[in-house]
Amino acid sequence: MARERRAEKKNMFSRTPQLTQIQALFQTAIRSLMLHKLRSLLTVIGLVFGVASVIIMLAVAEGANEDAQKQIESLGVTNVIVRSVKPSKDNQEQINDNGGNFTLAFGLTDEDLLRMDELIPNVRNMTPQREYQQEARYRDKALEARIVGVRPNYVQANRLKIARGRFVQPNDLKFAKNICVIGEETARKLFQFESPIGKSVQVGSHLFRVVGVTGYRTPSAGIGSSLSAQDYNRDIYIPATTDRARIGDVIYNVEQGNFSEKRIEISQITVEVDDMNHVEETAALIDSLLAKYHPKKDYRITVPLDLLEQAKETQRIFNFVLGSTAAISLLVGGIGIMNIMLATVSERTQEIGIRRALGATQSAIIVQFIFETMVLSLVGTVLGLALGVFAPYFVTLASGMNTKIVLWAPLVAATVSMVVGVGFGIYPARQAAMLDPIEALRRV
Repeated sequence: MARERRAEKKNMFSRTPQLTQIQALFQTAIRSLMLHKLRSLLTVIGLVFGVASVIIMLAVAEGANEDAQKQIESLGVTNVIVRSVKPSKDNQEQINDNGGNFTLAFGLTDEDLLRMDELIPNVRNMTPQREYQQEARYRDKALEARIVGVRPNYVQANRLKIARGRFVQPNDLKFAKNICVIGEETARKLFQFESPIGKSVQVGSHLFRVVGVTGYRTPSAGIGSSLSAQDYNRDIYIPATTDRARIGDVIYNVEQGNFSEKRIEISQITVEVDDMNHVEETAALIDSLLAKYHPKKDYRITVPLDLLEQAKETQRIFNFVLGSTAAISLLVGGIGIMNIMLATVSERTQEIGIRRALGATQSAIIVQFIFETMVLSLVGTVLGLALGVFAPYFVTLASGMNTKIVLWAPLVAATVSMVVGVGFGIYPARQAAMLDPIEALRRV
């Protein structure tokens, strides 16, 4: 027991000088750097902004990616979206009259819906809709709204929330009732401080009684050429049967002084597939089926699952590009550290010569200068992390952009900063250690 205690005390005393030496090295490094406060501060700032820029740029990229993925996921990753599109001029089917007016017929039909329902397997639900722009009025207030003829399952297929009242019900569809559900912005602009429930909105020459209001939903941007931007808050939903009974298959517009007529039965069909693994197969079957009856290709099929995968792949590339761009500032910070350490070696030649003459080894000189580099890198990294973590919140407040800090971004930024800082300090440290003591002492 006595031997073990003596050995333990010996180990404690052997460790104490090492800790004291490390502490002394840090103190010496800090004193040396404080002799040139401004120069040290400017060097540290290079690393601060380098670390912060990596975190901020990746936070902005991650926020943008999250928004894009939410928009795509809101379409449903098990959905296949089939939309009517206007064919090219060469393929348009037009019926002209002597007055210069024409009817343009294109898009999906009720027969297409029946064929898909009968022949396409693995389908859980189908949600058709027809949409068009038209002015909606209440008293002296007017709004250009999107009128959407829907079935009751539209609210589930499009993940809408009902803030007040109710949505379209089966009885509304059965009896073609003149009722409507309006979006949040439509309610706010037409009714302001009044409750819209029970009041009537005029659409064209028809009146629709408001039975519900949808909750606010962030407008979606257009996704490439697949889907156009949508603002659900300006929508007015009416039963599909009411839409057909009151409006008919032909939609009338005034374009450049002439009336134009657009014959379209269904604007979009949202097909909900029973399993994610069947989405691609179902989309291919739908395309094959519709191609037989639509040689002019007046439809487009969008698979949100494919868009989601593309968005993720694009984001990986985006993160790499932004991270690489921001990492350049870290290299600039490292060059700044090398610059100040080379200047320090030049200024402290006499000190180095004296230390070498008193018995200091080359490794001791290297360690001393490495510690000074470590102090600069550590201070710059810590301040950069603090700035990088808090700055995205101010970016969000100032611009409204969504930002999201992922855990690996600060870790990578801090690691690269320390490696770059210390790495660029090795060369000046070696230069100091390689000085000839005699030549250094001659400068005394």
